[in-house]
Amino acid sequence: MSNYKFFEEHNHKATQSIKKNYSDIISELGEDVTRDGITKTPERASKAMQFLTQGYDQDPAAILKGAMFDEDYHDMVIIKSIELYSLCEHHMLPFFGKAHIAYIPNGRIVGLSKIPRVVDVFARRLQVQERLTHDILECINNTLQPKGVAVVIEASHMCMMMRGVQKQNSVTTTSGFRGQFEKTETRNEFLKLISSDLS
Repeated sequence: MSNYKFFEEHNHKATQSIKKNYSDIISELGEDVTRDGITKTPERASKAMQFLTQGYDQDPAAILKGAMFDEDYHDMVIIKSIELYSLCEHHMLPFFGKAHIAYIPNGRIVGLSKIPRVVDVFARRLQVQERLTHDILECINNTLQPKGVAVVIEASHMCMMMRGVQKQNSVTTTSGFRGQFEKTETRNEFLKLISSDLS
């Protein structure tokens, strides 16, 4: 028997308020909110939405500052294929994909797990991919103050896949570069490394 337990914290007042709104929406769509399969849906949706937008309550700069270390290392550090899941602010439909991030230390490094956590904090907000890329880039650049930062995000958007143009195989790529990554040679090295399979 599994001992796995899943626990989420929720604001009770917010949960009840959002639950009421979801109940009204479901009813307006023509569904019976008293039906067996739907009865608990408004509360589940309320809790799910709070989980998916929990980034508003977190400080990504503090996450980085909590694991910064002095280190005399000056070469490129890359964390590639970081899974991300977010909600498009235009339709509140998911977009998902991968982030590839690199930085060149300037006397300080950061715990590797903190970079994906920064991605999650910004992704767990209502977003557009362009701003998500910029938010991650600027947070790392301003907090760690490295010699350079690079961020590339590749994502599929359900608002394009399920509605509108309904193009299931489209992928959107956004990028941002600061410092040494603004130099063509360094940027190309990064792009080559994230596109290669080193395993």
